[in-house]
Amino acid sequence: MQENVPDDVNGAARPESHQPAPGEKRVRQDWRARHLKKSAQPPAAAHEPSHLETHDDDTPTQRWARQVLSWGKELLTIVVIAVVLSFLIKTFLFRAFYIPSGSMENTLEIQDRIFVNLLVPEPMSLKRGDVVVFKDTQGWLPATEATGSSNWLGEAATFIGLAPDSSEQHLVKRVIGLPGDHVSCCTADGKLTVNGVAITEPYLFPGATPSDTTFDVVVPAGHLWVMGDHRNNSMDSRAHNDLNGTGFVPIDDVEGRAVVIAWPLARWGYLSNYPDVFDSVPEPSSVSVGSEQHAAVGQ
Repeated sequence: MQENVPDDVNGAARPESHQPAPGEKRVRQDWRARHLKKSAQPPAAAHEPSHLETHDDDTPTQRWARQVLSWGKELLTIVVIAVVLSFLIKTFLFRAFYIPSGSMENTLEIQDRIFVNLLVPEPMSLKRGDVVVFKDTQGWLPATEATGSSNWLGEAATFIGLAPDSSEQHLVKRVIGLPGDHVSCCTADGKLTVNGVAITEPYLFPGATPSDTTFDVVVPAGHLWVMGDHRNNSMDSRAHNDLNGTGFVPIDDVEGRAVVIAWPLARWGYLSNYPDVFDSVPEPSSVSVGSEQHAAVGQ
């Protein structure tokens, strides 16, 4: 009796006596393997350009020009960011000023460049001993005639904060009296007093006296009494109060507190307000100090 035996995956049968030709099974298996490998391969994807592809057909000059253009864009971006940051810092945080006179020697010398903290007097409060820069709204400085020529590059650098302000519309002095303070000079031993307490001033120019003129004032609300450290060479609150009654500086005119000497590098340093000098000074009784507190620097 002849028995049918399955031969392949399709169920086709052949006689038992049939013998496969030499190599038939191997060939059929190889064909199946090739068929399976071919069917497992995914269809060819459409060609997509790679961002890594280079322009092999470009000339060396074209490749160099493309690289220079890329560098130029990066450099321009860096410059723009630097200018914007400098402008924001100059507008809201710090500003540079130039010292043209010797009224604050030896604390500040002629041609010093200083950085001023614009957060004073608000939101940070003023303190006795602070070195402040303020606008000359009361005519302390002599009038200057405008010149026809101007250095637009320097003005632009000053505007964005890359160069110090060398205009003649600002002054720099040290705060001696806050609103309500009673400031007078001099005691029997030649010292200045604030609210009845005599103070010793280590920041004075060597050999200078606290004042070569006498005065006795009470600082009005919203104003300051300021003096230079080189008292014999400073047209400060004393002189202008005697001259035309403009010795009290409005707090609203204060640009900020000078905190650092930035140039020359040999004089780089922090500007102290000498808090120990005024530690024993009591608060004024006539005015609440906090209630009223809301660019070259001259004489």
